[in-house]
Amino acid sequence: MASIPSTGGGTGSSATVVAPASAAGARIASEVERTGSPAPRSGLSPVAPRGAAPETPHGRGAASNPAGRFERLHYIADDETLESDRIERGPDAAAPRLATLYLRDPSRSAISTNDSPDIGFSTSLNPYRGCEHACAYCYARPTHEYLGFSAGLDFETRILVKEEMPQLLRKELSGRRWQPQVIALSGVTDAYQPIERKLGITRRCLRVLLEFRNPVSIVTKNALVTRDTDLLGELAQLDAASAHLSITTLDPKLARALEPRASQPHQRLVAIEKLARAGIPVGVLVAPVIPGLNDHEIPAILAAARDAGATSAGMILLRLPHGTRDLFAEWLEIHRPERKQRVLSRIRDVRGGKLNETRFGSRMRGEGLYARQLQDLFELQRRRANLDAPQRTLSVEHFRRPEDAQLDLFD
Repeated sequence: MASIPSTGGGTGSSATVVAPASAAGARIASEVERTGSPAPRSGLSPVAPRGAAPETPHGRGAASNPAGRFERLHYIADDETLESDRIERGPDAAAPRLATLYLRDPSRSAISTNDSPDIGFSTSLNPYRGCEHACAYCYARPTHEYLGFSAGLDFETRILVKEEMPQLLRKELSGRRWQPQVIALSGVTDAYQPIERKLGITRRCLRVLLEFRNPVSIVTKNALVTRDTDLLGELAQLDAASAHLSITTLDPKLARALEPRASQPHQRLVAIEKLARAGIPVGVLVAPVIPGLNDHEIPAILAAARDAGATSAGMILLRLPHGTRDLFAEWLEIHRPERKQRVLSRIRDVRGGKLNETRFGSRMRGEGLYARQLQDLFELQRRRANLDAPQRTLSVEHFRRPEDAQLDLFD
């Protein structure tokens, strides 16, 4: 087993990568942390008995670890035990710190595919499963349930690492079955989440993409993307790279509560500036737009991104699939209790009376009067900010397999 330093929350802890990755393995290995506590078992809240105000662990987005929708059994803590733990911590104790555990992912392929008609890419790379950014609203949370984990704290504290992805990617791009096309980085969880600073898996994947001259489009909430301006710059010269910084709010306090371990908004704006200066086409995603919480910031976010050097903009409405609905409602109760009912009501306004919509097309944009008003506001402000130019189409013209380049030397 290899030791990997933890990078999130400044806890100074270390985590052990366990192979193979499994829910049971993660729980067995929970004692390897030097600092912090493991996430509670699925079905348990870390701190709050019934009737008590919930509390979010330090640097985390979720406040609980509900059982996954595929689990037949789950644990239920009795109020007496939870209250005893609360008393033992003391009334003035800081919120608990939960350590992050990194697990080896045994995946034997690198490129994921999808055929969703409302997603702008069909292939993607996902170096990590789970995300330490811990965004309270993240639509990807329920994907952790397929692994036997919870969509709550497990999603942020049990991160699966695909250490062999660069080698697998090289093998797949070398195959004659691969048809050159744009690869999204990434399609599910953020490829630049904190552990990437130590492991560099995303950077090694970019080296492979540059070697093959295969186009890549990046979406991230982390300013760490600027570390790779050298590789992205070379790809951009071949019309084979673009990047989008996702900005949810310009309010640093809201961002810290909503996206605890993502880069702060001003850092993302600086990242846009650095990428633009390096000649890399860069845009902004106002995502997600949360009705009643951050929708009023659309004009300011677009203007700030334009001033930083963005040349395009997109917008995605909040999506709350499966257990994310309850987790986000819990977040509102903790961090914005005075707005909770208004926000949930507004979400229902754009989701046909529900908190989520799964239909293609509608799930990204919403429906109804308020959804149209939000879209109209975005389009108007995008035009005013000159961010409405057609996005550049990335090119596969320069794609080549390294062995083909070697053969060219003998022509």
